[in-house]
Amino acid sequence: MREFRNAEVQARRHSSPRRQATPTHVDAVRRYLAGVAYQTSRDRSTGRDEIGRQRREGVPAQPETAATPRTRVRLPRAVARDWALLAAPSPMVTPFDPAMVAHLPEPARRWLNHAIAPGTPLRRSAELEMHGEVRLGSWRRFEARQVLAPPEGFVWAVTTHLAGLPMHGYDRYTRGTGQMCHKLFGVVPVVSATGPDLTRSAAGRLASEIVFVPAAAAAADVAWRSVDERDVVALLSCGGWTHEVTLTVGPSGALEKVTVPRWARVGRGPYREHLFAAVVDDEATFGGYTIPSRITAGWGYRTGQWAEGAFIRQTIDHVTFH
Repeated sequence: MREFRNAEVQARRHSSPRRQATPTHVDAVRRYLAGVAYQTSRDRSTGRDEIGRQRREGVPAQPETAATPRTRVRLPRAVARDWALLAAPSPMVTPFDPAMVAHLPEPARRWLNHAIAPGTPLRRSAELEMHGEVRLGSWRRFEARQVLAPPEGFVWAVTTHLAGLPMHGYDRYTRGTGQMCHKLFGVVPVVSATGPDLTRSAAGRLASEIVFVPAAAAAADVAWRSVDERDVVALLSCGGWTHEVTLTVGPSGALEKVTVPRWARVGRGPYREHLFAAVVDDEATFGGYTIPSRITAGWGYRTGQWAEGAFIRQTIDHVTFH
């Protein structure tokens, strides 16, 4: 999250009443408002989900960018295409039978039998709607939508505010690369990052978020290693790395915690492996799947750094499985 540390300062500079608006700032606002008005008119006239239209027709929704449903984030054409591909229906869907996971270590079996109702179609991708708070200096409210299809990729489109100004952007791991892109008004760059280190970090995030798509965890290409009666390690290959995701499972099968050594830059240090943790505060059921619905996640779990290391608190509002 170091990339965000100076974001609030930049935002205040853009919003300061003592600075006279420049043509660039005026143009940015006009483009932002025009984009909102354009998307609103499209939604009213078509009454259809934009990403759903892309998936059915196999083409971008408009020449340059596409807006994710229920957000004002406008995705570049290539990222919108990634979204549509990740949200495509799973091939060869079969109903879940507890016998499918009978050979797994006890905590994994207990979790999957809790997470997937018998007879539920095993769909390996999902679109999630969420809200919560993200730490950008201080805690900031956000709304987001995400498409997630482990181990292929994810796109997380988010809107938050800095110094009262809207910031729209996305994180992604698609086509074997990671990227962060966040802009004030969707126009003025605040964070723009990519490269091998970020790609490795994004792949680790993708591996840890398999718990939101339990059918992907039940697939034959996921290996398991038993630890004890509560902890089990899922070994997932994402982006050329094997990620060891430890799940802590309660007696009922409810997921309590997820941890993974994840490549990241925390504070001012260089990129290296840090223990990433997601603590599950609540769960909910969507379409036959019971998944974590309220989590707190970040760095430094069970250390003196957790108070500062936790950087996101999110609540899942709705999930559609594909």
